[in-house]
This record gives sequence, C-alpha cells and structure tokens, in this order.
Amino acid sequence: MRRLRRRHEETELDITAFMNLMVILVPFLLMTAAFSQLAILQLNLPQSGAAAGADDKQKRKELILEVIIRKDALEVADRNGGLIRRIENGEEGYETGKLSELLQQIKAKFPSKLDAFILSEPDTHYETVILIMDTVRQFDNVLAGSVIPTELFPVISIGDAPPLPGSDKKGGKGK
Repeated sequence: MRRLRRRHEETELDITAFMNLMVILVPFLLMTAAFSQLAILQLNLPQSGAAAGADDKQKRKELILEVIIRKDALEVADRNGGLIRRIENGEEGYETGKLSELLQQIKAKFPSKLDAFILSEPDTHYETVILIMDTVRQFDNVLAGSVIPTELFPVISIGDAPPLPGSDKKGGKGK
C-alpha cells in the first residue's frame, strides 16, 4: 500500500468579517450602556433609652433636630422644645424648598450642629425618605453664578415617626 502524502498548506484565517462586527458592536454597546453611580450614605439608628439617658442633662440644653415625614405634611421639631414648624404638602407633594429654607435658618442659629433625625411613618415611600434626606444633608448655594453644594446636617439618623395625638399605637387614626 502506498501512502499518500498530503501536503499541509498553511491557510490564513480571514477575520475581516469579525473585525467589522467588532468595530460596529463595541461603540454601540458603549453608547447604550447605562453607567450607574452608586452613593453610599452613612446612617445611624437612634440610641436606645439607656444609652441616651446618660447625657440627658447636656442634651436638654442643645437642639435635637427632628424632621418628621407625615402623609400630609413635614414637621420640623426640637425634641426638647417641641414643634418648630409644620410644612403642609403642596399640590405636587412635599414642599422641600420650604423645608430647605427653614433648615438653613436653623443652621444659621446653630452652625456647629451636624446631626438630625428623620422620622417617617411606616407607609412612607422610599423615594420620599431619600428626597428628605438629601434636603436635610445639603442645599445648593449660588455664589457668583456657580452652584456650590453647602452642608446643612450631614449626620442623619433614621427612625419611626411618633404617632399623632389622638391616634392609636399602630399609627391609625383615632375614633
């Protein structure tokens, strides 16, 4: 038997079509990609009653700022002094502009104050809590035509809103 010798010819791969595909596909994917930026915000939970009672005398003198999110209004209060102002909802929802103005006035009186409590009712939407948190943290200050984010109360603690007077413990309306 005679063996046939096959010639091994080297063949070139034609990758022109693949390269054309990549030239079109890569820019398309880069343009349509949704790049998201994640922001992480450090939040605190209110202290327990035992831990909070240790510095009770000192805390009675200073402002303990609370922003309470209700269904129909925002309430700004001092835990020691009571309600500062109630901001009723407008036609488009919560009046964050009025809240920001009030917080700027409070910050002018207490410039070293950094912390605030945001207390919300159980059925408050997540987006609403985030909107109020952003309003409490900072405001946009316009100086010489430039917008400069200015700090208000960046140390935020979150918790449950106290029940309204005349309502039961579960947050429902009274009879």
